[in-house]
Amino acid sequence: MIEEIRISSLGVIDASTLELGPGLTVITGETGAGKTMIVTALGLLLGGRSDSGAVRVGARTARVEGVVATGDLPNLVTAVEEAGGEVEDQRVVLARNVSAEGRSRAFVGGAGVPVSALAAVAEPLVAVHGQSDQHRLLQPRAQRGALDRFGGKPLAALLESWTTLFDRLRAVETELEDVVTHARERAREADLLRFGLGEVEAVSPEPGEEEELGAEETRLGFADTLRTAAEHAREALSSEDGAPDALATTSAARTALEAVREHDPEAGALADRLADVTYLLSDVAADVAGYASRIDVDPARLAGVSERRAALTALTRKYGDTVEEVLAWAERSAARLLELDGTDERIEQLRGEQARLREQLAEAGEQLTAARRAAAERLAAEVTSELGLLAMPHARLGISVHQHESAAPAEGEPQPGAPLHVGDRWLRYARSGLDEVEMLLAANTGSEPRPLHKGASGGELSRVMLALEVALAGTSPVPTFVFDEVDAGVGGAAAVEVGRRLAQLARNAQVLVVTHLPQVAAYADRHVVVRKSQDGTITSSGLTLLDEAAREVELSRMMAGLAGSDTAVAHARELLEVAQPARALA
Repeated sequence: MIEEIRISSLGVIDASTLELGPGLTVITGETGAGKTMIVTALGLLLGGRSDSGAVRVGARTARVEGVVATGDLPNLVTAVEEAGGEVEDQRVVLARNVSAEGRSRAFVGGAGVPVSALAAVAEPLVAVHGQSDQHRLLQPRAQRGALDRFGGKPLAALLESWTTLFDRLRAVETELEDVVTHARERAREADLLRFGLGEVEAVSPEPGEEEELGAEETRLGFADTLRTAAEHAREALSSEDGAPDALATTSAARTALEAVREHDPEAGALADRLADVTYLLSDVAADVAGYASRIDVDPARLAGVSERRAALTALTRKYGDTVEEVLAWAERSAARLLELDGTDERIEQLRGEQARLREQLAEAGEQLTAARRAAAERLAAEVTSELGLLAMPHARLGISVHQHESAAPAEGEPQPGAPLHVGDRWLRYARSGLDEVEMLLAANTGSEPRPLHKGASGGELSRVMLALEVALAGTSPVPTFVFDEVDAGVGGAAAVEVGRRLAQLARNAQVLVVTHLPQVAAYADRHVVVRKSQDGTITSSGLTLLDEAAREVELSRMMAGLAGSDTAVAHARELLEVAQPARALA
């Protein structure tokens, strides 16, 4: 429930606070006093478009704040927390700033958020109805939506089943169309992949092979140089022809020091170290000799290695920078080739699934249509009963649930979007179902039911919309209803009944009404008047909550247009007495 709305520098309103509560609150005032600014303020809180022209002259920024009691609305608390805001004492503050330059800022629970986030939080809380909503009610989609809401959870479950099948059928038909249309391209792609995989398979590269072959090719290419160097090293370490070498020289040095070991321990230590060097030189000389013996000049092996490296290079030029990347490409391509080679099988699978889904969709559509027709009968009866209470005793509302037939598709597989075969008919269909819903009004006895846009005046449309809201009140999750002069074109006894039905609606929801009719205002639990004042330079409006005495004065003004008329005051008092038993909070 909205507990409070604070408005500053919006239109003619300088700074005012509108305290709200449960039941029915009416807002009245003279023409031009600024009643519609209340609805404008609510629109800003709901994330509506901002208009810098609505900022009060001389002000830099207009601001609207709404204090909302979260009550039993866990989804609201979750939405506020997801937006980054805070709920304190089961209340959250929603706010909107509009600058004179046109910039707009939104806040949820103290956190600055995009306007879209404010709308996501606030829109589920309030249903606003005005003259523009009467035009919305004329749209078939809005009429179908109202009927589906009235149908409740059973109808919603059928609609969800339909939309699930519809979305799956669309996905299957889209894929089928893509597979069939691009079959030739897929065949070409398969041939290219098959050729590439054949090249990779013919070479059969191994991970790390490229580096190993590179090292071997270098070794084979410089075999003569490597063997000559090894022979020279062996001769320098241990010569076979008696030439001075490192091993002989080291042995001589060791022998010289061994001869004087007994005269000086340090000389003995040096002799021991030279013994270690001698053993090491002997081992190295043996290793160098073995290395030299293993080096062979093998032109055939060198040619084979070079050829293998060339084959690997050809693969890396086409399929990856390294052998590892080539192997990864081959793995991906093999999986893709399996998919492409299964095109014909996939087409058959998709066509079979398409046929099954279309049969299931036809069955689901019949069930949804039956549920809508049953709900249409109930809703039409309830609205017709409500219209009788709204001074339209002879009016009858009918709700037509019908389909559009279409010619049978051409022979062969049905194309995406082709009509659906239901029973013995081919019907058009959409994500909303098979049905078109149209509300028809017969305003008088003997008159033929006609579409609302042809058979209802503005006042009659207002009452039809109110009757619909009363009928839908039990199924609507919206806790607050706002009616902006929906009683336009209504007067006399019909206006009294409009007030009575608004009071009934307010028993189950918070209702805020901007009205110019005293018959409606008399049924309010809370009456707020917008008063205009002028200091000679600028016009201001403020909001005043009326007590019972002040209500009589305001109602008399609304009836007679004259202040202080005793007859009008007496009439106002009588009107309040008549309305008292029907008030929501009476």
